[in-house]
Amino acid sequence: MKYNGIYPNKCGKFGDFGGIFAPEVLMPALCELDEAFEKYRNDESFKKEFYQILESYGGRPTPLFYAKRLSENVGCKVYLKREDLLHGGAHKLNNVIGQALLAKKMGKKKLVAETGAGQHGFATAIAGAYFGMETKVFMGKVDIARQAYNVYRMQLLGAEVIPVESGSKTLKDAINDGLRYWITNVRDTHYLMGSVVGPHPYPLLVREFQRIIGIETKKQIMELEGRLPNAIMACIGGGSNAIGIMYDFIENENVQLIGVEAAGEGLETGKHSIALGLGRRGVLHGSLMYLLQNEYGNILKSHSISAGLDYPGVGPEHCFLKELSRLRVETATDNETLESFQKLSVLEGIIPALESSHALACLEKIKGEFNKDDIVIINLSGSGSKDLNIIKQRLEFKVK
Repeated sequence: MKYNGIYPNKCGKFGDFGGIFAPEVLMPALCELDEAFEKYRNDESFKKEFYQILESYGGRPTPLFYAKRLSENVGCKVYLKREDLLHGGAHKLNNVIGQALLAKKMGKKKLVAETGAGQHGFATAIAGAYFGMETKVFMGKVDIARQAYNVYRMQLLGAEVIPVESGSKTLKDAINDGLRYWITNVRDTHYLMGSVVGPHPYPLLVREFQRIIGIETKKQIMELEGRLPNAIMACIGGGSNAIGIMYDFIENENVQLIGVEAAGEGLETGKHSIALGLGRRGVLHGSLMYLLQNEYGNILKSHSISAGLDYPGVGPEHCFLKELSRLRVETATDNETLESFQKLSVLEGIIPALESSHALACLEKIKGEFNKDDIVIINLSGSGSKDLNIIKQRLEFKVK
């Protein structure tokens, strides 16, 4: 299968998925962004500045860490791509630095963004401070309550956090309000999308700025093991951390690509975020994707213990990879996620984000598929510092 470099097409389509489903008033801004990205994506001076910022300011390359005790516990070689060590505590910085740099080249003065878990909002606030750009972050009222730590960090960096009280008061609604604000402020403002969702060119440009994860990972595993891994695993909400590490392995068909969605409180409760596994085709936030929706096409309320996975859809490229049977889709419940969160903390001294803990939980469930010499790489997309209030309420630590 020849995939790299072909998708999306000029209309932003990944097979049937993606595209541009946006109001006419936004089309000039999307076209301007598309033209600017095409101009700068292969510009050597732009790339040099982007990589230099991520290296000197962000702390790249991030390590590929062999988790020895976890490996002994699950019965295969487990490596963790340590995006939690990137400045800001998550992979989100890669994308925001790229987009904010592009916005500066376009002459924009302000940034507006949405956030769920707060990591993208915090990263956007970092970029705003770094580039001297006024920053507004839309965040659902529910997420503000469960991610107070990140809200405070955004405010410390000078960003204005705007509560969203419509709908489910979570990530979906924050995107809605952020896009509405952008429509009336496109002249001097760039909308900094946090994941591989939204109308073209967002799924493409977010992927390209996050690809640095997979590029580094491929080089590092060859240096450490002399061969490619048997599997790469990552959690999937919108899907930026997953596509970031997986994209450069798509044509390596012997490498399993495993995306893990949030099963929440369980299928029987209906409180989950399994868009790839249980969703149907529909349009949300300017893109055709798999969505959680009822028989009338109304978007269903999603649920996950991790705010970053609490989204009823998924990026169009992931939808296409699933259609091609190139992406394997698995799930992890809230309880399974909490158990794996605790396991990594105790075994390796690493406190993972709840989002990343879904991938760890999936490995625990399918570990019997791997032998002791197999290599599994998990994208540890963020630090769990932001989740400690949730953890304290939900997890009963057992002293051994």
